[in-house]
Amino acid sequence: MTSTYTLKLAHINDTHSHFDANRLQFTITEQQQELTLYTHSGGYARIGYQLSQAKLSAKANQQSFLFLHGGDSFQGTLYFNEFKGKANSDLLNLLKPDAMVLGNHEIDAGNGPVLDFLNDIQFPLLAGNMDLSREDQQKAAKLSGHHNLYDYDNRSQTAKYILKPLHDKQVAIVGITLDQMKEIARPDEDTHFINAIETTRRTIAKLHAEGIYHIIVLSHLGLDQDRVLAAEVDGISLIVGGHSHTLQGDFSDLGLSNIPYAENINNTPILHAGKYAETIGICDISFNETGLVTEINGGNFFMLDQQFILQASDGEVCAENYLAIRAKLDANPSIFWDGEDSLVQQTILQKYRPSLDALDNQILSFVPKNFEHTRLPSKALPHGSEIAPWVSRSMYHETKAIGMQVDFALHNAGGVRQSLNKGQLSLAEVIGRILPFELPLVTYQIQGQYLFQMLESAINAATNNSVIGTGAGSFPYTYGLKYFYDGRQALGQRIVKLEIMRPANGQPLWFDIDPLQHYIGVSSAYTASGKEGYSPILQSNWQHSVDELTLPEAFIRFMSRTDTLNDILEPEVHYTSHRS
Repeated sequence: MTSTYTLKLAHINDTHSHFDANRLQFTITEQQQELTLYTHSGGYARIGYQLSQAKLSAKANQQSFLFLHGGDSFQGTLYFNEFKGKANSDLLNLLKPDAMVLGNHEIDAGNGPVLDFLNDIQFPLLAGNMDLSREDQQKAAKLSGHHNLYDYDNRSQTAKYILKPLHDKQVAIVGITLDQMKEIARPDEDTHFINAIETTRRTIAKLHAEGIYHIIVLSHLGLDQDRVLAAEVDGISLIVGGHSHTLQGDFSDLGLSNIPYAENINNTPILHAGKYAETIGICDISFNETGLVTEINGGNFFMLDQQFILQASDGEVCAENYLAIRAKLDANPSIFWDGEDSLVQQTILQKYRPSLDALDNQILSFVPKNFEHTRLPSKALPHGSEIAPWVSRSMYHETKAIGMQVDFALHNAGGVRQSLNKGQLSLAEVIGRILPFELPLVTYQIQGQYLFQMLESAINAATNNSVIGTGAGSFPYTYGLKYFYDGRQALGQRIVKLEIMRPANGQPLWFDIDPLQHYIGVSSAYTASGKEGYSPILQSNWQHSVDELTLPEAFIRFMSRTDTLNDILEPEVHYTSHRS
């Protein structure tokens, strides 16, 4: 018998069909000069290579090895638009995860794509709080009883789980996903999601009763809700999470975040590995006999190109700069280089890439500068995303261009997936990376009082300000509707000013919204359905589908016939945090 149990763990999450290496930029200071570094990181072939190296290391050190996926493999790029999940299952099978948890984007289009995925994968999909006990047994996309699905056991009211060897003991892996799934995705009506905390608590008790104390919760709840889960449920050895796209680790030397890796709450470390397959988390974990984690060594790692581009905003870059930055990168413990798994790479290049190349060659316009996308305002970006307001503007103008009356446009932050980089903008970039959700547009007539309610409700949900939110993706971005939100005010009084734009002689004039007047907006069908805090939109007098336009089509048309990205777009989001 051993008193210390060691495990090498690799983990990814929110990969969103990013099979190729992702374009990235870092900000690095060298001798008081700020340099911008352009490179690529990650992708499935590089992840595959790092997994093989981690497995070899685990074997050499007589460690158990696990590779876990924290959910949201679907959506995000042209690979998903073209192959609808088939490429995801094929390439994940090559990476051989021990388990994946169901993410909300796996079930965006109902249960049918989940069934197709389950039929193709060679690993378990965990959804321990997905209750299929009331599922129609005659339906075509029946999930209950599938051999690859570990869902909710209605009889014991616990999550089904898998067991893996851990020296002379076993480690249980429990998959828990968002219990607010119907608020942010589109599961079938007969599919229900049980409270995440209560399901986990009952499952932990059941495992303990069976003598199993080494327990990993594979979560798709987001970091904030993982923290709550860890605080409220005792006995979780480790949470491996996803959903919030959180990159843990100190990456301040690269101009990025500094968030502790393996944040520990109630003796439960929480691990997240960023987004878009840009990084992989790899760590060595030591447990004691009772399942308590006693030590974690490791972190998240970028997987970078050997060659990169350097630019300086205030001068030229010399060879010495390049050599100095390369030395810094070589010394950075959180950087791997671009080793690739040849089988994964050849599968991508030969089986899936050819269908995408034609779309890459269709150029829409030239982007004059970088437009950064962030879901929430921050000190660096006090008005939030720089690209989401342009998406809203495209919805507004293109809906008016087809002859429909519109006063404003509103779109949620989560519907925009990427920043917009300087340079040529291709059709593939728009529908594969920036706006991958082919959502219809909807116009609606709504009374002013409900606009106040809708904006506050969506922001409260995005920031968890006095409500249990569904994630930062609900944060609203507008065009033609200027709002001022103060999170320090009482509920129902946080939109302190709300204005509507009325163009006059080519210039915008702004007028206070009258709570009793009616206004016409345009949003995506997702937002118009009232999900993620947008329920006041259901008080609209009417809603009409815009049959001629989807969300990405509006932006494509707008970008194809305008160079207005050179314009200065007046901020319409004015946000004061409740933490200010």
